[in-house]
Amino acid sequence: MNLLCKPEALQLINDLGAKRVRGKVVKYELVCGIDFRFLTQDLADTLYKNRFVRMRLAWDTPYSDQKRIKKALDMLLKAGYKRKDVMVFMLCNHKRVSFIENCKKLDLCKVWNVKACDCYYDGLVMPHVIPIGWTMEQIISFRSKVRKHNQIVNFGIDPEC
Repeated sequence: MNLLCKPEALQLINDLGAKRVRGKVVKYELVCGIDFRFLTQDLADTLYKNRFVRMRLAWDTPYSDQKRIKKALDMLLKAGYKRKDVMVFMLCNHKRVSFIENCKKLDLCKVWNVKACDCYYDGLVMPHVIPIGWTMEQIISFRSKVRKHNQIVNFGIDPEC
């Protein structure tokens, strides 16, 4: 699942970029997000060149990693990705990352003008989420905050007002 941690990541990405289906190019998505700890400018450029779309940057670590996340975001933008095509994944409902900490991360996503995604530790989605590290009220509140945040990033205004 963590393509970038493989020593042969550049070659794998280039090989995928060379693939054709019935003569047509293929676009790829890394739906679980990329690990910022392994991202380099060369990898970001190669991902973009080989049609990896809707980039998701996984931020499963503490708020204190904000500079490293911003650096990874900047690499993706420099490679050619648009802010509207990048999303920051945040691990939710886990004892390792608190509700308050994720709210701070969401605030940074506002500053960076990138979308966010609330990803749940148990892999479930509403209404099947089981509170593990957060309360159900926190889960519902954070989902609502993320939805509103993404509306504002997508539309530049709050479309529900």
